[in-house]
Amino acid sequence: MHRRTIAVEVFQRGEYFLVVGTLRDQRPWAGGAYGPRDLHAMELAIVVRRADMTIVDAEADMKTFPHAECTDIEPKFRDLVGLSVARGYTAAVQERFGRQRGCSHLEFLARAIGPVVVQGLTSAGAWEVEKGSGEHPMSQGGFAFLANTCHVWSEDGPGPRKIAAGWRPGLLEYPAPSVAEVRRRLPEEAGGPA
Repeated sequence: MHRRTIAVEVFQRGEYFLVVGTLRDQRPWAGGAYGPRDLHAMELAIVVRRADMTIVDAEADMKTFPHAECTDIEPKFRDLVGLSVARGYTAAVQERFGRQRGCSHLEFLARAIGPVVVQGLTSAGAWEVEKGSGEHPMSQGGFAFLANTCHVWSEDGPGPRKIAAGWRPGLLEYPAPSVAEVRRRLPEEAGGPA
């Protein structure tokens, strides 16, 4: 009856990420007699400074929308500038754009973009390793931004315990083995006692 498609892409531009999110709503069955097939086609682009995960530019663009007045809200999404996507991002987006203060579709897209930026950061590090540029930048303890983002990265979760045991991205297979397995294997990998 209804199809919503959301896509988010992260592009590296020097010390910045360009992040482009798109949202499309369609009625796959619609032929035009009782309404349009394409209901929404919206894009939200942000530029994030990698050093502190802060949004430095933002632009919303509604390409397909149901009311002439819908596009009036596009400039409001510049209020994303200055937000950190690392801490408190979802609450800040809801506070600025939730309900009558914004557009429910662009607000949903804005909330979806934040976690993808974090994934982009880890992907950028993995890409450096893949290219042979050395070790993963997060290998030197740059995991603080992941604290309490999910059960794995809770303060006493398996992520911090693996770090304490010496695990780093790219050191073992993917997905990373259990804490017990990391503890068992890393001394062997390093040439020490098991």
